Amino acid sequence: MDEDSKAGKSVVQSLAKGFQVLNAFTSEEPELVLADVARRAALDKGTTFRLLNTLLMLGYVEKVGDTRRFRLTLKCLDLGFNAIARSELRTQARPILRSLVGEMNEAASLAVLDGSDIVYVERIQAGLVRLGVDVRIGSRAPVYSTAVGQALLALLPVETQIEVLEAQPRIKRTETTITDLDALLQRLRQVKAAGYALSNQENAPGLCVLAAPVVDRDGVPLAAISVAAPTMRISAEAFERMGVAPLLRAAAQLSRALEAMGGATATVSNR
Repeated sequence: MDEDSKAGKSVVQSLAKGFQVLNAFTSEEPELVLADVARRAALDKGTTFRLLNTLLMLGYVEKVGDTRRFRLTLKCLDLGFNAIARSELRTQARPILRSLVGEMNEAASLAVLDGSDIVYVERIQAGLVRLGVDVRIGSRAPVYSTAVGQALLALLPVETQIEVLEAQPRIKRTETTITDLDALLQRLRQVKAAGYALSNQENAPGLCVLAAPVVDRDGVPLAAISVAAPTMRISAEAFERMGVAPLLRAAAQLSRALEAMGGATATVSNR
């Protein structure tokens, strides 16, 4: 028996076909119908249908609204965390976030947009336990109530902003949470003009957060970087006054680092 035959018997073909389906999706065409996936994966439609439904059940793909289109979810990102830990991105991002954590800031984070949520993909934390805030890599939060969500959304077209903001119920997470659509759109205009977002206890009581977008060379938001501090130690006004300049420098530094690496770290998707 030759080596190719031996290797073939050691391969799970259905698993290989599943990855062919996942690899059919690209950043240029993130949403595909079944026929497109089958063609790109070089599989028949019946096999593709079963594989897509399996991946849908497992949470690695999702349907786009009421359409017949599919797209990848950020659960696929979980598979890459070990690789990210060894990548140049991790090497670049962590020191930048770490430099922001100190006497004033108790945490610094990097988040990306996933539908109407933001997902934290990196986190450096010194405190916040006493505030009951437990944010980890992979944690999710609503776009509308978070500084990182507003920093990301502010740079997208108004039509996309409305689509994202209307995609889930906007409940008041705290007394200061903005839920009115017109008020949120006005906030996003202010964030875009300023270049950063400030959340004064809008997502969690007792917590101020500043966030700025990380963009590509065309100004498209790839992620947002944030810093957080407890209101018991510093007022929102003082936090903003002291924290904006270093935050903007860090966001610009990370934007340059990502550009040097050749592109984005995550794909923005809208549910």
